[in-house]
Amino acid sequence: MASCPCGTGQDYQACCGRFIEGESRAPTAEALMRSRYTAYVGARIDYVTATHDPSTRADHDEEQARAWAEESEWLGLEILSTEAGGPDDSHGKVEFVARYRNDHGEHEHRERSEFSKRDGAWYLTSGHVVGPEPIRLTSPKIGRNDPCPCGSRKKYKKCCG
Repeated sequence: MASCPCGTGQDYQACCGRFIEGESRAPTAEALMRSRYTAYVGARIDYVTATHDPSTRADHDEEQARAWAEESEWLGLEILSTEAGGPDDSHGKVEFVARYRNDHGEHEHRERSEFSKRDGAWYLTSGHVVGPEPIRLTSPKIGRNDPCPCGSRKKYKKCCG
């Protein structure tokens, strides 16, 4: 059995696979974060979209997320910190670093994500890139409506623009 990409060392199905396949719900904000990373590794963008809070789901660009997932070689996930987000909580925060490689080299996507639990299910409500300013590509010029080169999956004008 294959090890889960999220880094717990567990078997995929016993770890994130059961959430991605809809067999059960992630019991904590961290478990949801790990399963979302694993969904990116497998380009399971349907799961990534479904785990966005319904109130923010319209801001999620599935096409851009799918392109990022498919064009990246995912190198690992590191959970830096968690605040609340346990089985009995209704809100939580997880700060993480997702490492990946694409045509432009190796990258680290560091984010502080906020989660909320509704009707027993955890959802991503927001995510904020933390750390140094992303490196700007000098060519070709980035258009306002192009995907942001920092990897946030948002339009450039709504992110680093």
